[in-house]
Amino acid sequence: MDSKIIKFLLVFIFFTTNAFTLEFKGKFIQGHFILGKTDPDAKITIDKKIVKVTKDGFFVFGLGRDRKNDIIIIKNLNGENTKIIKKVLKREYNIQRIDGLPKKKVTPPEEVYERIKNENKLIGKARATNSNLIFFKDKFILPLDNAIITGVYGSQRILNGKPRWPHYGIDFAGDLGTPIKAMASGLVTLAENDLYFTGATLIFDHGHGISTLYMHMDKIFVEKGDIVKQGDIIGTVGSSGRSTGPHLDVRLNWFDVRLDPATVLNIN
Repeated sequence: MDSKIIKFLLVFIFFTTNAFTLEFKGKFIQGHFILGKTDPDAKITIDKKIVKVTKDGFFVFGLGRDRKNDIIIIKNLNGENTKIIKKVLKREYNIQRIDGLPKKKVTPPEEVYERIKNENKLIGKARATNSNLIFFKDKFILPLDNAIITGVYGSQRILNGKPRWPHYGIDFAGDLGTPIKAMASGLVTLAENDLYFTGATLIFDHGHGISTLYMHMDKIFVEKGDIVKQGDIIGTVGSSGRSTGPHLDVRLNWFDVRLDPATVLNIN
Protein backbone atom coordinates (compact mmCIF):
# COMPACT_ATOMS: atom_id res chain seq x y z
CA MET A 1 0.00 0.00 0.00
CA ASP A 2 1.21 3.52 -0.81
CA SER A 3 2.99 5.17 2.14
CA LYS A 4 0.90 8.35 1.78
CA ILE A 5 -2.32 6.35 2.05
CA ILE A 6 -1.01 4.56 5.15
CA LYS A 7 -0.14 7.89 6.79
CA PHE A 8 -3.59 9.26 5.92
CA LEU A 9 -5.33 6.24 7.45
CA LEU A 10 -3.24 6.45 10.63
CA VAL A 11 -4.06 10.14 11.03
CA PHE A 12 -7.75 9.44 10.32
CA ILE A 13 -7.86 6.65 12.90
CA PHE A 14 -6.07 8.86 15.48
CA PHE A 15 -8.54 11.72 15.14
CA THR A 16 -11.57 9.43 14.94
CA THR A 17 -10.53 7.65 18.13
CA ASN A 18 -9.91 10.91 19.98
CA ALA A 19 -13.21 12.32 18.77
CA PHE A 20 -15.06 9.67 20.75
CA THR A 21 -12.86 9.67 23.85
CA LEU A 22 -14.38 10.03 27.32
CA GLU A 23 -11.93 10.30 30.18
CA PHE A 24 -12.64 10.39 33.90
CA LYS A 25 -10.57 11.53 36.87
CA GLY A 26 -12.05 10.13 40.06
CA LYS A 27 -13.42 6.86 41.35
CA PHE A 28 -16.92 5.58 40.76
CA ILE A 29 -17.54 5.15 44.47
CA GLN A 30 -20.30 6.60 46.66
CA GLY A 31 -19.55 10.20 47.63
CA HIS A 32 -16.93 10.84 44.97
CA PHE A 33 -16.28 13.93 42.83
CA ILE A 34 -15.55 13.05 39.19
CA LEU A 35 -13.96 15.30 36.59
CA GLY A 36 -14.65 14.34 32.99
CA LYS A 37 -12.91 15.21 29.73
CA THR A 38 -14.41 15.01 26.28
CA ASP A 39 -14.62 16.86 22.98
CA PRO A 40 -15.47 20.56 23.46
CA ASP A 41 -18.35 20.25 20.99
CA ALA A 42 -19.88 17.22 22.67
CA LYS A 43 -23.08 17.20 24.69
CA ILE A 44 -22.92 15.19 27.92
CA THR A 45 -25.88 13.75 29.81
CA ILE A 46 -25.51 12.28 33.31
CA ASP A 47 -28.53 10.24 34.39
CA LYS A 48 -30.74 12.21 31.96
CA LYS A 49 -29.33 15.52 33.28
CA ILE A 50 -27.56 17.63 30.66
CA VAL A 51 -24.30 19.01 32.07
CA LYS A 52 -22.16 21.86 30.82
CA VAL A 53 -18.91 21.25 28.95
CA THR A 54 -16.11 23.85 29.06
CA LYS A 55 -14.44 25.24 25.96
CA ASP A 56 -11.58 22.81 26.53
CA GLY A 57 -13.86 19.80 27.05
CA PHE A 58 -14.13 19.46 30.84
CA PHE A 59 -17.30 18.55 32.73
CA VAL A 60 -18.03 17.48 36.28
CA PHE A 61 -20.48 15.45 38.34
CA GLY A 62 -20.68 13.56 41.62
CA LEU A 63 -22.04 10.44 43.29
CA GLY A 64 -24.20 10.67 46.40
CA ARG A 65 -23.45 9.01 49.74
CA ASP A 66 -26.11 6.33 49.38
CA ARG A 67 -26.27 5.91 45.62
CA LYS A 68 -27.11 2.32 44.74
CA ASN A 69 -27.74 2.41 40.98
CA ASP A 70 -25.24 2.39 38.14
CA ILE A 71 -24.58 5.78 36.56
CA ILE A 72 -25.44 6.31 32.90
CA ILE A 73 -23.31 8.73 30.88
CA ILE A 74 -24.28 9.64 27.32
CA LYS A 75 -22.09 11.63 24.97
CA ASN A 76 -23.58 13.11 21.81
CA LEU A 77 -21.20 14.35 19.13
CA ASN A 78 -22.38 15.25 15.64
CA GLY A 79 -25.64 13.43 16.25
CA GLU A 80 -24.00 10.16 17.30
CA ASN A 81 -24.48 8.85 20.85
CA THR A 82 -21.93 7.00 22.93
CA LYS A 83 -23.39 5.40 26.06
CA ILE A 84 -21.32 4.37 29.06
CA ILE A 85 -22.67 2.62 32.15
CA LYS A 86 -20.49 2.69 35.26
CA LYS A 87 -21.05 0.60 38.36
CA VAL A 88 -20.99 2.66 41.58
CA LEU A 89 -19.17 0.91 44.41
CA LYS A 90 -20.46 1.04 47.98
CA ARG A 91 -18.59 2.42 50.98
CA GLU A 92 -18.67 1.63 54.67
CA TYR A 93 -19.27 4.56 56.99
CA ASN A 94 -18.27 5.27 60.57
CA ILE A 95 -20.74 5.66 63.42
CA GLN A 96 -20.06 8.55 65.81
CA ARG A 97 -21.71 9.00 69.20
CA ILE A 98 -21.93 12.42 70.83
CA ASP A 99 -23.52 12.59 74.27
CA GLY A 100 -24.13 15.43 76.69
CA LEU A 101 -25.50 17.92 74.17
CA PRO A 102 -28.14 20.40 75.36
CA LYS A 103 -31.59 19.22 74.31
CA LYS A 104 -32.16 22.30 72.12
CA LYS A 105 -29.04 21.40 70.13
CA VAL A 106 -30.40 17.91 69.38
CA THR A 107 -34.08 18.64 68.79
CA PRO A 108 -34.80 22.23 67.77
CA PRO A 109 -37.77 23.88 69.51
CA GLU A 110 -40.88 24.29 67.37
CA GLU A 111 -40.59 28.07 67.36
CA VAL A 112 -37.47 27.89 65.15
CA TYR A 113 -38.90 25.50 62.54
CA GLU A 114 -39.91 28.34 60.23
CA ARG A 115 -36.47 29.91 60.59
CA ILE A 116 -34.78 26.62 59.71
CA LYS A 117 -37.06 26.18 56.70
CA ASN A 118 -36.18 29.63 55.36
CA GLU A 119 -32.46 29.10 55.96
CA ASN A 120 -32.56 25.78 54.10
CA LYS A 121 -34.11 27.61 51.14
CA LEU A 122 -31.19 30.07 51.13
CA ILE A 123 -28.68 27.22 51.16
CA GLY A 124 -30.59 25.30 48.47
CA LYS A 125 -30.68 28.36 46.21
CA ALA A 126 -26.93 28.88 46.54
CA ARG A 127 -26.23 25.22 45.78
CA ALA A 128 -28.48 25.29 42.71
CA THR A 129 -26.19 27.80 40.96
CA ASN A 130 -25.13 26.56 37.52
CA SER A 131 -22.60 29.16 36.41
CA ASN A 132 -19.95 29.03 33.69
CA LEU A 133 -17.10 29.41 36.17
CA ILE A 134 -14.38 26.77 35.72
CA PHE A 135 -12.62 26.85 39.09
CA PHE A 136 -13.82 23.29 39.73
CA LYS A 137 -11.02 22.11 37.44
CA ASP A 138 -8.30 23.36 39.80
CA LYS A 139 -6.68 21.31 42.53
CA PHE A 140 -8.22 22.12 45.92
CA ILE A 141 -6.13 22.92 49.02
CA LEU A 142 -6.72 22.31 52.73
CA PRO A 143 -8.60 25.15 54.47
CA LEU A 144 -6.42 25.13 57.60
CA ASP A 145 -2.69 24.94 58.19
CA ASN A 146 -1.65 21.81 60.09
CA ALA A 147 -5.17 20.49 59.62
CA ILE A 148 -6.31 17.66 61.90
CA ILE A 149 -9.45 15.75 60.87
CA THR A 150 -11.91 15.00 63.66
CA GLY A 151 -15.00 14.08 61.65
CA VAL A 152 -15.42 12.35 58.29
CA TYR A 153 -17.96 12.29 55.48
CA GLY A 154 -20.76 9.78 55.63
CA SER A 155 -20.50 9.01 59.32
CA GLN A 156 -23.76 8.48 61.15
CA ARG A 157 -24.03 10.65 64.23
CA ILE A 158 -25.96 9.55 67.28
CA LEU A 159 -26.74 12.61 69.41
CA ASN A 160 -27.72 11.87 72.99
CA GLY A 161 -28.61 8.35 71.90
CA LYS A 162 -30.79 9.40 68.94
CA PRO A 163 -29.66 8.62 65.35
CA ARG A 164 -29.45 11.74 63.18
CA TRP A 165 -28.70 12.65 59.59
CA PRO A 166 -25.34 11.42 58.31
CA HIS A 167 -22.45 13.85 58.42
CA TYR A 168 -21.88 15.15 54.89
CA GLY A 169 -18.61 17.00 55.44
CA ILE A 170 -15.18 16.92 57.02
CA ASP A 171 -14.51 18.40 60.45
CA PHE A 172 -11.14 20.02 61.05
CA ALA A 173 -9.94 20.79 64.57
CA GLY A 174 -8.90 24.39 65.09
CA ASP A 175 -8.49 26.93 67.84
CA LEU A 176 -10.94 29.82 68.02
CA GLY A 177 -9.80 32.49 65.59
CA THR A 178 -7.62 30.24 63.39
CA PRO A 179 -7.52 31.68 59.82
CA ILE A 180 -9.51 29.78 57.19
CA LYS A 181 -8.28 29.64 53.59
CA ALA A 182 -10.42 29.29 50.49
CA MET A 183 -9.95 25.73 49.21
CA ALA A 184 -10.50 26.90 45.64
CA SER A 185 -11.21 30.12 43.81
CA GLY A 186 -14.88 30.96 43.55
CA LEU A 187 -17.81 33.33 43.83
CA VAL A 188 -19.42 33.90 47.24
CA THR A 189 -23.09 32.97 46.83
CA LEU A 190 -24.01 32.94 50.52
CA ALA A 191 -22.54 34.78 53.51
CA GLU A 192 -24.62 34.50 56.67
CA ASN A 193 -23.45 35.19 60.21
CA ASP A 194 -26.10 33.33 62.19
CA LEU A 195 -27.80 30.29 60.68
CA TYR A 196 -29.46 28.06 63.24
CA PHE A 197 -27.58 24.84 62.51
CA THR A 198 -24.39 26.04 60.85
CA GLY A 199 -23.84 29.44 62.46
CA ALA A 200 -21.59 31.77 60.49
CA THR A 201 -21.66 30.15 57.05
CA LEU A 202 -20.14 30.69 53.61
CA ILE A 203 -20.95 29.04 50.28
CA PHE A 204 -18.75 29.38 47.20
CA ASP A 205 -19.69 28.62 43.61
CA HIS A 206 -16.87 27.02 41.60
CA GLY A 207 -18.87 26.51 38.41
CA HIS A 208 -21.02 23.82 36.76
CA GLY A 209 -22.91 23.07 39.99
CA ILE A 210 -19.88 22.54 42.22
CA SER A 211 -20.03 24.43 45.51
CA THR A 212 -18.22 24.38 48.84
CA LEU A 213 -19.61 25.33 52.23
CA TYR A 214 -17.78 26.48 55.39
CA MET A 215 -19.64 26.16 58.70
CA HIS A 216 -19.50 27.19 62.37
CA MET A 217 -17.14 30.09 61.66
CA ASP A 218 -16.37 32.85 64.15
CA LYS A 219 -15.74 35.74 61.75
CA ILE A 220 -16.44 36.13 58.03
CA PHE A 221 -14.17 38.37 55.96
CA VAL A 222 -15.97 38.23 52.58
CA GLU A 223 -19.38 39.23 51.26
CA LYS A 224 -21.91 37.75 48.88
CA GLY A 225 -20.85 38.57 45.32
CA ASP A 226 -17.12 38.62 46.04
CA ILE A 227 -14.73 36.69 43.82
CA VAL A 228 -12.19 34.97 46.06
CA LYS A 229 -8.88 33.45 45.02
CA GLN A 230 -7.66 30.11 46.27
CA GLY A 231 -5.71 30.56 49.50
CA ASP A 232 -7.35 33.88 50.45
CA ILE A 233 -8.26 34.17 54.13
CA ILE A 234 -12.06 34.14 54.19
CA GLY A 235 -12.68 34.06 57.94
CA THR A 236 -11.77 32.35 61.20
CA VAL A 237 -12.60 29.13 63.01
CA GLY A 238 -15.45 29.36 65.49
CA SER A 239 -18.14 27.41 67.28
CA SER A 240 -21.29 29.10 66.03
CA GLY A 241 -24.56 27.32 65.35
CA ARG A 242 -25.04 23.76 66.52
CA SER A 243 -21.47 23.05 67.58
CA THR A 244 -19.75 21.39 70.52
CA GLY A 245 -16.55 23.44 70.29
CA PRO A 246 -14.27 25.35 67.90
CA HIS A 247 -13.81 23.55 64.60
CA LEU A 248 -14.40 23.94 60.86
CA ASP A 249 -16.90 21.81 58.97
CA VAL A 250 -16.52 21.95 55.17
CA ARG A 251 -18.90 20.51 52.59
CA LEU A 252 -18.77 19.80 48.85
CA ASN A 253 -21.79 19.63 46.56
CA TRP A 254 -22.70 18.95 42.96
CA PHE A 255 -26.00 20.84 42.99
CA ASP A 256 -28.01 19.02 45.71
CA VAL A 257 -25.79 15.92 45.67
CA ARG A 258 -23.60 15.89 48.77
CA LEU A 259 -20.05 14.76 48.02
CA ASP A 260 -17.04 13.86 50.12
CA PRO A 261 -14.64 16.86 50.32
CA ALA A 262 -11.79 14.38 50.80
CA THR A 263 -12.13 13.43 47.13
CA VAL A 264 -10.95 16.90 46.01
CA LEU A 265 -8.51 17.43 48.89
CA ASN A 266 -6.67 14.15 48.23
CA ILE A 267 -7.27 12.97 51.79
CA ASN A 268 -7.23 9.20 52.15
